[in-house]
Amino acid sequence: MTVQLGLDTFGDVSSDATGAPVPHAQVIRDLVEQAVLADRIGIDAIGIGEHHRDDYAVSAPDIVLAAIAARTERILLGTAVTVLSSDDPVRVYERFATLDALAPGRAEVTMGRGSFTESFPLFGLDLGDYERLFEEKLDLWAALQGRARCPGRARSAGRCRGRGCSRRPPPAASPPGSGSAARRSRWCAPPATASR
Repeated sequence: MTVQLGLDTFGDVSSDATGAPVPHAQVIRDLVEQAVLADRIGIDAIGIGEHHRDDYAVSAPDIVLAAIAARTERILLGTAVTVLSSDDPVRVYERFATLDALAPGRAEVTMGRGSFTESFPLFGLDLGDYERLFEEKLDLWAALQGRARCPGRARSAGRCRGRGCSRRPPPAASPPGSGSAARRSRWCAPPATASR
């Protein structure tokens, strides 16, 4: 068994020497530089989380990971977590397949419902649909990877057949939280846990 050492971040907004918050753009640039250094010194992985709040700078981890991919050679590029409940699984699939094309074998995606729920009202979603949206979108993600049993609740699974979803999928880990063991067994996904 090989042990890997990785770093996870949400792009937390810190304060500068005067106590003022560091601008989001600077936090993101600093994060890219930190990942470049991590790659150079032998850190195995970087995971970047998605948030849509003022206290975290990264709302599009796949874009930040692409910038890191362009400047690194070996570090694994993953999310710490992609909020699948409020995103489109086809678009997530395409973005991470593109990242995998830029950095072959280094792209990984960890999907979850989101422990913070700010993305639901932001994207016009009803928080009452929290579980249903996640289940449906996880089913569609699995169908895109050829893992699904074609469950009836993946209503939109047919919309991508034959339309640009043929890119190689990146590895995916199962989401943390209640019921994740059942989801892992259903889709043969490796476990992931969230802790801070």
